[in-house]
Amino acid sequence: MDDNDYMYGFRPYVSVHARRARAARELATLRKKGRHLSPVVIEGRTIARTFWGEAWCGNLERYSDFANRLPRGRTYVRNGSVVDLQVGPGTVAALVSGTSLYDVTVTVGALPRARWAAMCRDCSGAIDSLVELLQGRFSKSVMTRLCQDKAGLFPSPKDILFTCSCPDWASMCKHVAAVLYGIGTRLDDQPELLFTLRKVDQRDLIAKAGSDLSKTKKPARAKVLAHDDLSEVFGIEIAPASSPRAVSVASVTTKRPAPAKSTASKKPSKVTASVKTKTAASRRPSGRPGPTPAKRRAIAERMRQYWAEQRAHTQKRKAAKR
Repeated sequence: MDDNDYMYGFRPYVSVHARRARAARELATLRKKGRHLSPVVIEGRTIARTFWGEAWCGNLERYSDFANRLPRGRTYVRNGSVVDLQVGPGTVAALVSGTSLYDVTVTVGALPRARWAAMCRDCSGAIDSLVELLQGRFSKSVMTRLCQDKAGLFPSPKDILFTCSCPDWASMCKHVAAVLYGIGTRLDDQPELLFTLRKVDQRDLIAKAGSDLSKTKKPARAKVLAHDDLSEVFGIEIAPASSPRAVSVASVTTKRPAPAKSTASKKPSKVTASVKTKTAASRRPSGRPGPTPAKRRAIAERMRQYWAEQRAHTQKRKAAKR
């Protein structure tokens, strides 16, 4: 029976199992000839699960031109009928398993340069990195701009041309619809293919991301307790910090081997200790007298009470857990 013998021009129904078996045989033949195949694989019923895949599918369903054939295309892509899908600059080539194995070609027009320049200008500085862009992690305003109807990144029906080797007379057959949905699935794993398809460089969107950093205000200096405030809080003498130059010199000199010292020099005399005490006391900035002995005792008593309460609280918690 040839094509002219089919009733009303329709071919007899072929089950999904039979179609897959026939497609598997034809694909095995193509692989033997060295053709690299990239099938569209969908787990469950969700065709797209990421920002770029969902945005692509949502854009297709926005147009009434495609409404009649899209449902059959969803069924075909879900049952694994798109056995090969290759995305290149402005072109998608695919194989779809039907009654036979059909060749589908989808041509998408390049994004107009003026529109791309406007998008880059509007999104300038709002996208921090290429990873953020490809993962769809940016503000709602950027998402709205990129997905804007007739002025965003996605094509309209007039930008899409397609052909299929099947005998269906419809302008968009179910095989083409399956391929269009398959593109959305492919964008889940390779979102950069959308920019390849529209013939633009995604890096243009983030080229000016850091151009305004020099205009931002300098961070405020961290608040630091004064030297004398620390002394009064803890009730101890704190020597002033040494200058960077003194530290660097000290670090260099410590690397030299120290000369041997006699046993008698290890124990400082009372005279030396008193001189050091006077020197440390003389380094205190003028006008800020140190805490009195009574104030030091009061601070020490408060600290003892605080830690006693902390220990009692900890012991009470442990006893409650038991």
